[in-house]
Amino acid sequence: ACISLFFFRFKNNTIMVYRRYVEIGRVVLINRGPNKGKLAVVVDVIDLNRVLVDGPTTGVRRGAVNFKSINLTDFKVDIPMFSKSPLIAKKFSEADVQNKWENTAWFKKRQQRVTRAGLTDFERFVVKVNKQKRSKLIKKALK
Repeated sequence: ACISLFFFRFKNNTIMVYRRYVEIGRVVLINRGPNKGKLAVVVDVIDLNRVLVDGPTTGVRRGAVNFKSINLTDFKVDIPMFSKSPLIAKKFSEADVQNKWENTAWFKKRQQRVTRAGLTDFERFVVKVNKQKRSKLIKKALK
């Protein structure tokens, strides 16, 4: 009786930790290899380590990708299992995934990182000086 009471309490207080699941139609961000930084759609789960992805509108060719090389996004496209590239492209554009992705904080942070990585020494110096000026103005306004 004691065990069942514990389980009952535990069962009522559980909270789902994960919101993104590896499933057919899930939009993923590829973070390694030649397609790094591109979006693709999961077409099929091959095994416990790999998925078949396709990104006809983003330039990702259909192929197997390791789970370690992808990040799951919040976006999902409704496609049947083993969908062909034209259908995936149609559903991807209908769901307006690319525009939704470009409006996320995740995308903006990645873009900022890429931009800052390409700065010259002088441009980094200008960024530093502008940051100092902004800081002084904020401190002055708060006094």
